[in-house]
Amino acid sequence: MKLIYCADGNKRFAQIAIDAGFLYGAQLPSTVYHSVHFADQDWKKPDRAKYMAALAEYKPHMATVLDWEQEEQLDEVLDWAEEAAQFVEQILIIPKVIDGIDMIPERIGGKTVILAYSVPTRFSGSSVPLWEFRQRPVHLLGGSPHRQMELYRYLNVFSADGNYAQKLAILGCQFWENSSTIYQRGRWWPSLREIGWTGVDAPYEAFRRSCKNIQVAWKKLVHANGNRV
Repeated sequence: MKLIYCADGNKRFAQIAIDAGFLYGAQLPSTVYHSVHFADQDWKKPDRAKYMAALAEYKPHMATVLDWEQEEQLDEVLDWAEEAAQFVEQILIIPKVIDGIDMIPERIGGKTVILAYSVPTRFSGSSVPLWEFRQRPVHLLGGSPHRQMELYRYLNVFSADGNYAQKLAILGCQFWENSSTIYQRGRWWPSLREIGWTGVDAPYEAFRRSCKNIQVAWKKLVHANGNRV
């Protein structure tokens, strides 16, 4: 089970995540500070030429390609995958077409295909029912840590990425905790102020706590249920 911190532009946050055991990922092309294990393309504004050039430069282990949002896009998505296969070991295809997963091959260009599930949030997400993924290996894209852990119980999860913890660390100096405690307004995200913490660089401290807690929770979950890939 691979956990990936996926964000660009802040070297200090990236180092905290890596020190906690996360692999490094970024949306390409962008400013990166470490060896890129996971690459994601800008699904809102796809730019194939720039993205492929970045894959050729960084040669990440795994990378997404164009989201499959409309049935007629499949040939284009597979063509992106064929080109990306030159530079990566694992290709992530994001199916958003219901009843379409059986049309996605398990290998493209000699490289393994991983299905990527976009964890639903108020901004976006996949509408494909979970049962359609069957036992295909799955990468979880984004979402909160606890939502990702819930999905692990239903999907054959191989890896997961995100930067949700960083966002809440910046917005409210909140950190993720896998328990319900008396000082929390919400179950998952207490703030440093709520626990009486006083110090400098609060967003970084909150993020450090999240990274540690997320790693511990995932290890317990995988140990209890087994990595099924």
